[in-house]
Amino acid sequence: MRTTTQPRIAVITGAGAGVGRAVAEAFARAGYDVALLSREPERLVRAAAQLQAAYNVRALAMPTDVADAQAVDAAAARVEREMGEIDVWVNVAMATIFAPLSSISPRDFERATQVTYLGQVHGTMAALARMRKRNRGAIVNVGSALASRAIPLQSAYCGAKFAVRGFTDAVRSELIHDGLDVHISLVDLPAINTPQFDWAANRTGQDARPVAPVYEPEVAARAILFAAQHRRRTLWLGWSTVRAILAGLVAPGLLDRYLAHAGYRGQLTGKPRAPDAPDNLHAPVPGEIGARGRFDNEAHSDGAPLFTERHVHALMGGVAIGVLGVAMAFARLRRQARSRP
Repeated sequence: MRTTTQPRIAVITGAGAGVGRAVAEAFARAGYDVALLSREPERLVRAAAQLQAAYNVRALAMPTDVADAQAVDAAAARVEREMGEIDVWVNVAMATIFAPLSSISPRDFERATQVTYLGQVHGTMAALARMRKRNRGAIVNVGSALASRAIPLQSAYCGAKFAVRGFTDAVRSELIHDGLDVHISLVDLPAINTPQFDWAANRTGQDARPVAPVYEPEVAARAILFAAQHRRRTLWLGWSTVRAILAGLVAPGLLDRYLAHAGYRGQLTGKPRAPDAPDNLHAPVPGEIGARGRFDNEAHSDGAPLFTERHVHALMGGVAIGVLGVAMAFARLRRQARSRP
């Protein structure tokens, strides 16, 4: 049984770089001991050492491929054996492919799905296997604006994030049914300045980029920490996330056509992709790589509003009223037209 003097413990997947690296630092700064899961061992060990030195917390590096369910569960067991009971589990690890579906092999599509979707399933399973016994804990799954409105060139990633949203909602209902005080949150992120645009699998022939507006990974990390500590059901980060989701609800067909053009331009730089560019889909990319990518010159480090489920309901209500108003106005115009001689 945990005492009030024992440190809180958070497990973060994908903690070697990008958003996961920023999340690990956010939890360490907040006083949590942190367990870091990722594939590249040397970078993970360096990250753990940096967090220990900077924040005087324990940090455990555990090289793990989240696509391997047994490896994830073994990592969870090691955390509880060496550090103590897990309070928070954050599923961040992802892999993607920038390419039209016609250029993606079944093997590559499967791998992206295993990491981005099944990795969150495996992490949730490992966390719940331990939290359920104690009837406490928080799980944060990381979604995306693309979990509600898909875009071209990222069918594997979008499909996985849609699946994460459905999976999270289903598990939440199960926890409520069982009367458990274990909370599961979903945080939908906008475009984030991470290294993925340099090392993600890319079959387009051009360098990829995030769709503006772009935010620094530390902004995402603060939102994820907030969701874990305040037990939020859903959290949308940034106006761009809200716009993408609501536009998909109001005018999906129009958005399909808009993205057929803008979705390509917004993700490609026009610069030729180097033939020897790194690709981390099936194997990790080594090197000293941190949270941020190469888009610091345009990425926002603050100013991204947070929308919780309460705000979402209000926004949905506003959209529904707006759509109803347009429909009523259109019906009135039709009646007027019929009544004219």
